[in-house]
Amino acid sequence: MNHPMLRALPLAALFLLAACDTKPTTIVAGGPADPTANEIANAPPVKLPPAMLASKSYRCKDNTIVYVDWFNDNTTANLRLKEKTADPIALAAPSAGAPYTGGDYTLTGDAKASSVTLAKGGASQTCEG
Repeated sequence: MNHPMLRALPLAALFLLAACDTKPTTIVAGGPADPTANEIANAPPVKLPPAMLASKSYRCKDNTIVYVDWFNDNTTANLRLKEKTADPIALAAPSAGAPYTGGDYTLTGDAKASSVTLAKGGASQTCEG
């Protein structure tokens, strides 16, 4: 069996190799100077976002379910109303142990508590975990 395609294969490989650059490549240890090197060196350290500590659901007195994602910095939490997939409401506390506030809501409690108090405006209710 004499296939013309098999005879053309080495010729195609030769054309592909001919396209390679035959000049030697020089790698310089220092490389080009970074124009932002001074800005990066003088920048403040980057603070990573907090990791999630716990994700809990609570049933409130009015029979609604709320979902709270607690973060390990003890000053931030995400509140979700009605559904776990709902858009989160970011809550923040000024210090650890203080109530979390945000989006017209106030949440009192922490990740270890079996119940939390959720307030919207002036009305508050206890929610059990």
